[in-house]
Parts: sequence; C-alpha cells; structure tokens
Amino acid sequence: MGLVIARRLVAAGWTVYGTSRMESLEFRQLREASPERVRFCAADLSAPEKASEVLFGGFVSSDVVLHGLVNNAAEAYDDLVTNLKRERLSRMFETNVFAPMLLTKAAIRNMLLHQTPGTLVHISSIAAHTGYKGLAMYGATKGALEAFSKNVAREWGARGIRSNCVAAGFMDTDMSAGLSEEQREKIHRRGALAGPVATDSVASMVEYLVGPGAASVTGQALRVDGGAF
Repeated sequence: MGLVIARRLVAAGWTVYGTSRMESLEFRQLREASPERVRFCAADLSAPEKASEVLFGGFVSSDVVLHGLVNNAAEAYDDLVTNLKRERLSRMFETNVFAPMLLTKAAIRNMLLHQTPGTLVHISSIAAHTGYKGLAMYGATKGALEAFSKNVAREWGARGIRSNCVAAGFMDTDMSAGLSEEQREKIHRRGALAGPVATDSVASMVEYLVGPGAASVTGQALRVDGGAF
C-alpha cells in the first residue's frame, strides 16, 4: 500500500520521503527512476521514539519544508479476544498508534517552523467502523488513530494544518496475505461491490487529501471500503 501511495504522489509532482524497516526492490526502483524526488530511510516504527529521532533528526531535517505526512505503516494482530497476548497487543499499539502520534508531533513542529499549511493523512481501517470476528484488537488501534486525527484537526486547524483518515476496506496486500480463500470470500460478501478494495482507490484518496482540492476537508475518516456493511 505504501508503494502505491508513493507512486501516485510522485506522479502528482510531490517529493516523497519514504520509510520502512528495509527498502523494497520496488521502492528502490521508484527512487532510482526519480532520484531528485524520492528518498528513503530505514526505520522500525515498532520502536516509535527511536524511529522519530532517526526520521526527523536528519532524514527530514528542520531545513526540509514538509507539506504532508502519510501514516501508512501498520501491524496486524488477528485473534479472538479470549486468546489475547499482551506482548503482541502492545507491539501493535506501538506501530499503529504511538508511532503515528510521535511522527505527527514532529511533522506539525516542522510545519509550524516553516509556517506551512500542511496536511496529515492516516491510513485507518473499516475494522474501526464495522465489526469483524478476530479484529477487535486491530480495530481498536485504528479507532484510536481516528480519534487522535479528529482532535488534531481541531487543535491545529487555525494554523492551516489539516488531519484526516482514510478508512480502507480489505485489500490484497501483504498484511492480508495470511487469510484463507474462505475468509477472503466471506469478507468480500460483506461489501456492496463483493470484491477486494483496489489499492489504487485508497492511494487516490490519499492523493486527494494531500492536494489543494481538499483544502476544506479536515477531521474526517473517509471510507474506501467497497460499500462494506
């Protein structure tokens, strides 16, 4: 998903600073194709304090004028609540909630320094809106992210900083690769379009929220879910 978003933003003319635990072959190819507008720094967002220090200490330095932040990285922990493992739950919250919070803090400080009317986009999930068996814990992290985004929008709107979420439905990505075909079909039947959500549709929504066409859109959780119910 992050790669698809990066490709769309680069095609739209933005300079992209990307991060993940390691650079994928596809992202490296994107960077080599547009070296002046694509950069990469390895960071582990399951250790958010260290990641924030690495990313905003030198990679995105105070000299960089940051116009937007897209919080896409996430970790899934699918299981019944009766099987909850505290260690796995804590790790998921570190990646899905605390990392976006700390990166948002750093991004807003950069925007205030440069007096930039920036935008924050957080990738949420339909699991925060519609119940799915085994996703109570994952959905809780996305619900927390959406509440955070809405309050950030209220807190910093007067400075021209917007904050929104994209609540994505089930996509065919690495995160959903562990689902069986039966599980996939069951999930797809709960959507009006009866199929997986296109990653490009989610990326298009991110591109819209980052761009000037969404200048009056903030505090929202926009669903791209194929009509899930």
